[in-house]
Amino acid sequence: MHAIGVDIGGTKIAAGVVDEAGTILAKTRRDTDPDDAASIDAAIADVYRELSASYEVRQVGLAAAGFVASDRARVLFAPNIAWREYPLRDNVAALIADPAVRIVVENDANAAGWAEFRYGVGRDVEDMVMLTLGTGLGGAIVTGGRLARGAWGAAAEIGHMRVVPGGHWCGCGHQGCWEQYVSGSALVRDARAALVTRPEQAAGLLALAGGRAEAVTGPLVTGAAQAGDPLAVELLAEVGRWVGEGAASVAALLDPELFVIGGGVSAAGDLVLAPARKAFGEQLSGRGHRPEAAIVVADMGNDAGMVGAADLARI
Repeated sequence: MHAIGVDIGGTKIAAGVVDEAGTILAKTRRDTDPDDAASIDAAIADVYRELSASYEVRQVGLAAAGFVASDRARVLFAPNIAWREYPLRDNVAALIADPAVRIVVENDANAAGWAEFRYGVGRDVEDMVMLTLGTGLGGAIVTGGRLARGAWGAAAEIGHMRVVPGGHWCGCGHQGCWEQYVSGSALVRDARAALVTRPEQAAGLLALAGGRAEAVTGPLVTGAAQAGDPLAVELLAEVGRWVGEGAASVAALLDPELFVIGGGVSAAGDLVLAPARKAFGEQLSGRGHRPEAAIVVADMGNDAGMVGAADLARI
């Protein structure tokens, strides 16, 4: 039986029909307005009608960036979409108007992590942690082959572990959250700061950005590092160090076999992973007397959210 997975972003939704082997049979997308929640509901119903016209579908999984309630029906809070205690499942169900179709809501990082666990680099393990290094830091935890959602559905908001008391302010309202040191936003912040504090070393980045600080982006820094720019290499290594040190703390709590690194920053590959592995080993408690988790790059790419959401809708 086929399921539809919908990955809901701030300005678009991507949807696909997914079979039980995790293969996407058809895709579509719609642009959306993050400030108009009802328009997102309508867009989801629209992609369902388009895709179900060619495939028999009995489940729809909605991957949402935000705190998803334990009933897998409501989004309690979303940082980039106008969802506050929002009944996403019921609103979409009313528009689809087919009681035979099961609809579930999942956190987007959980959905991506589940896809990696079921069909990607984590398919041979039972305990793994997914870290999605994008604009922020998302997380997913699989322990004993089960996705950890927590008592109220808000487990694995790993980006908001405090790693630096009194550190950088986070969009969540607190200081020193892990995502302020390992995300694409952190990389860009530090790169733009270097244009001011280290102008000689940053000259190459500024030239690539056409002389405009606001044009310095994460992909630009990654490209510069891959081309050998020393400052860009240093900036990505710093991100990697924070990944490794934070992962060592996570390992003390969860003892996973595998850390899977996804999101846009993961495109830097070993420029981030090599320093991450080094820092992880240096900070791991009991090193030498325990097996060490591997740290690898995700391989499901941008499709992970919709594949994971579709699969979780079957469970």
